[in-house]
Amino acid sequence: MYSKGTPRRASKGSVQIKTSNGRLQLVFSYQGKRRYISLGFDDTVQNRKLAELKARQIELDILSGNFDSTLLKYRIQSADSAKPPTPVLTPTTAVHPSLAELWEKYTNFKRPGLSPSTLAKDFNKVSRCINLHLPTRSLKDSVAIRDWLVANKTPNAVKRYLTQFSACCDWATKSQLISHNPFKGMAADIKVPKGDLEDTDIDPFSLEERDRIIQAFKSDRYFKFYAPFIEFLFMTGCRPSEAVALQWQYIAEDFSSVRFEQAVVVSENGLVCKKGLKTQKKRTFPVNSRLAGLLSAIKPEAVTSDMKVFLSPEGTWIDVHNLTNLAWRSVLSKLNGIEYRKLYQARHTFITAALETAVTMPDGRIKMLDAKDVAKLVGTSPKMIYEHYAGKSRELFVPEF
Repeated sequence: MYSKGTPRRASKGSVQIKTSNGRLQLVFSYQGKRRYISLGFDDTVQNRKLAELKARQIELDILSGNFDSTLLKYRIQSADSAKPPTPVLTPTTAVHPSLAELWEKYTNFKRPGLSPSTLAKDFNKVSRCINLHLPTRSLKDSVAIRDWLVANKTPNAVKRYLTQFSACCDWATKSQLISHNPFKGMAADIKVPKGDLEDTDIDPFSLEERDRIIQAFKSDRYFKFYAPFIEFLFMTGCRPSEAVALQWQYIAEDFSSVRFEQAVVVSENGLVCKKGLKTQKKRTFPVNSRLAGLLSAIKPEAVTSDMKVFLSPEGTWIDVHNLTNLAWRSVLSKLNGIEYRKLYQARHTFITAALETAVTMPDGRIKMLDAKDVAKLVGTSPKMIYEHYAGKSRELFVPEF
């Protein structure tokens, strides 16, 4: 006879514990076939715990694609043995969690410190990729997972996914859920042609569009928190990673200059701040009156040198990827007449305007900044300015000799 009560219908891949003739039995379906495993010992509280452990192992193997169809892996003892043995988990019988299970546990661990937007957009996106798209979720197939990502995703997406997988498995290793991180170092091998895509994809906003965007951020109910950061990008032409890393120790007390000496980048351990810039160790940016007013307005009364100038709502480094997908995209979608362009175009807007706008010197002379001056301001080469900005932005004319 089976255990009392009508058993509820099991979900796919679940294992039920039943009794037959007073002995514990595991019942489940796999590939459309009903499977039975007689564990060979009486239905007691202690033996039930052993049965639950074995049932959990079967469920994990089905989910991760490691199911042993011979069932030998799951038999603790032959059915005609009377004395229940104590199962010993060896490397061949130990439970191996799948990437999907680890990601769920990792998400729950990180959940208290995540904003709803980060959880909804980033973590859920990774979860969908793991559960709906990957050809396998077994950690033993980490190379196959990487190769599938490379074949089906952009380099930037591949790098982000592998970074997240590695961070998850690092946590799982420290939590003693797995013995090692099979994704360690993979993200570093993915080369993203960032310079080609961002530095040469030039489609700047007009100054009127720039000011509308800044004002839209200031007025936005949900994203006005980021308004100073957006205005700073437009007013300096710095790379977003440089603005994110800015601390008050790099702002002159009289707001006359800003020193860029570090950048926040994505690593396998999340966002990290590193010394040095993309093309140079550091640079000093002279501050005009509008930028000085912005910095003065946002500087806290009690400030320490290592405090961030711009920070996320959670008080951490700003994740530019998240900001772009949420705040930037949302605000620009509400501005009629402004075609959507990436956040990096704020840098191109500054460079283009710097080349095209005349400056009145203290002695009354009118001066145009040349390519070398602008290159020094934004930390790039004069060659880049000449090839991608100066040659396109100015009208050609023949002077009167």
